[in-house]
Amino acid sequence: MPDQLEPETVLREISELEGRIAELRQAANMPATDLRATLDAALEELELALSALRVMGSDQAATGGGAAAAEAERRVLRTVFTDAPVPLFLLDRDTSVRRVNRQAAGLLGTSSGYVSGKQFTSFCDLATRAALRSQLAAVVRSGRRRRVPVRFLGRERPVDAVVTLERVWIRGEPDPMVIVAAGPTTTPTGEAPDRPEARATPADDEAVAALVHRMDVLGTASELLLDEPVFNETVAVRRCARLLAAELADWVLIDLTGPENGAPGTGAGLRRQVVIGAPDDEYVHEAARTLEEIDPAPGTLPYTVFHSRQSALRPHVEELDLLGTCPDGQPVLTRIGATSVLCVPVEDGDRCLGAITLAGSGEHGPFDLRDLATVQRLGRFLALVIRAARLYRRRAEVADTLQASLLPRSLPAIPGVQLAARYMTATHGAEVGGDFYDVFRTMNGWGMVLGDVCGKGEDAAAVTATARHGVRLASRWKGAPAEVLALVNEALLEEDRFVTAVMAGLEVREEGVTALLGIAGHPPAIVVRADGVIRSASRGGVPLGLFEDFEAGLDTIDLAPGDTLFLHSDGLLEACDLSRQEFGQERLLEALAANATGPVQAMLDSVERVLLDFCDGDLRDDVSMLALRVLPAVL
Repeated sequence: MPDQLEPETVLREISELEGRIAELRQAANMPATDLRATLDAALEELELALSALRVMGSDQAATGGGAAAAEAERRVLRTVFTDAPVPLFLLDRDTSVRRVNRQAAGLLGTSSGYVSGKQFTSFCDLATRAALRSQLAAVVRSGRRRRVPVRFLGRERPVDAVVTLERVWIRGEPDPMVIVAAGPTTTPTGEAPDRPEARATPADDEAVAALVHRMDVLGTASELLLDEPVFNETVAVRRCARLLAAELADWVLIDLTGPENGAPGTGAGLRRQVVIGAPDDEYVHEAARTLEEIDPAPGTLPYTVFHSRQSALRPHVEELDLLGTCPDGQPVLTRIGATSVLCVPVEDGDRCLGAITLAGSGEHGPFDLRDLATVQRLGRFLALVIRAARLYRRRAEVADTLQASLLPRSLPAIPGVQLAARYMTATHGAEVGGDFYDVFRTMNGWGMVLGDVCGKGEDAAAVTATARHGVRLASRWKGAPAEVLALVNEALLEEDRFVTAVMAGLEVREEGVTALLGIAGHPPAIVVRADGVIRSASRGGVPLGLFEDFEAGLDTIDLAPGDTLFLHSDGLLEACDLSRQEFGQERLLEALAANATGPVQAMLDSVERVLLDFCDGDLRDDVSMLALRVLPAVL
């Protein structure tokens, strides 16, 4: 049995040695690493390096053997594997599994065919892989038997064992091989069924429990994703990640493409949206922050799944760079201590919007097809919610743009008065509201108007524009608010919506302001005196656009310095709390009186704050406010 190698083989040994040393460095930085085992492995690597240096340039005589002897040896090996009462693995020189017996497959909770061809270390947890790889290399090189503690990644839970490593030479094979025998474990794998401690839950019960658990996960996901009055992509993605991290995985990574793209081949780039890990400690938080900055690169599993739209399951990971590498060069899987990975596309049937990746340490067994099917369904749920959220957001952006076009960009500066306005959109829905306000020049001075169109949406927006700009235009030819409203009424008769409005014609003098009011079925204007006394103007008139014989309600108000004229829409009074009680006139008057002496802008801020507190931020209708404060003459 040769103890020396060809020079070419020695060079290969040195190259492999460099890779194992790098793994040992990474393993030493991992949490919960057995530093003594890592140190022992490092010493073995040093010994191997010295041996390789001694044999550089030496010759080795070729060894041979007959085919009959090789076949006999193979028969003996097969017999040993078949009859051995302990788990046995036969490894090639590169530590890939050549053959396993039934006991070994049962230890891992899988089939012999699945194990064959994979790296032996991929069935062990990350904390022991580097040291185990070094010990395997030492056995191949030195021929000395080794005993190494190992944690196997069993199907349901990790299995702690002590394995014996033995080098064997098989005739007809160019390189030595290694037999791995697993000794006593902390998880019994084959006790007699009549022993009480060996009795376990029947397989059928376990399967049913697993199925029920996954159904619960999907049911919870449906509630979390749909329990939003307004679809919100960010909320949905984070809820999905938290649920998966709590129920199925140690780490969850969700990557999405932008709303303007989404189909492979469009140049859309995946961006990391959420990274959630367990347990909730500082190491996990730091790792999550690092992973959040790493977008999926070509060749990584999320990138491949997104572009192929094909789910991927890796129960036992062999390629540690499967999820990419950290900025310091450390593989992501090593950083998070994951040994099992699955990844599914987030697709809505039309486009692929991203990928969901789950990673586990093996504490609860590797991922299986049941996990894959569950996450696939959840990915479909999430995609539908994201599509709805993006459609809603685009519609809301269009509505905001259209709404902004119906309101003045800024209020004009009128000598002797102070102006302030506020527009609050309804919490529910993404349609354009019907409220409008404006301040403009008239043929006699200045005018201000506030109105409310019946209904919402694009059709209501057209009526809103007609009413607002009609008032502004008619004020150039008509001096009295009643005459202006009458002209606007004629313009709206052919529309299928009516409009309520209140208009004030302002005559600004040194001693104050006189406001001529025209009311068209709108809530009355409110006067807040400088001393806090409040008066409501007259009601009256009918809404615009209903009858040809329109007649507006009229009133005249004299405003002294410090007095405020306050106009508002009915959405302010009709806002409700959780018990469906309306905000009402009295609460509004109290809020106005409490801010009679402060700046007019502060008055509107106070009304908004009191209103939102009352209805808990849930506005069922748009709210608009317009206020004019008469300034003291000295200002």
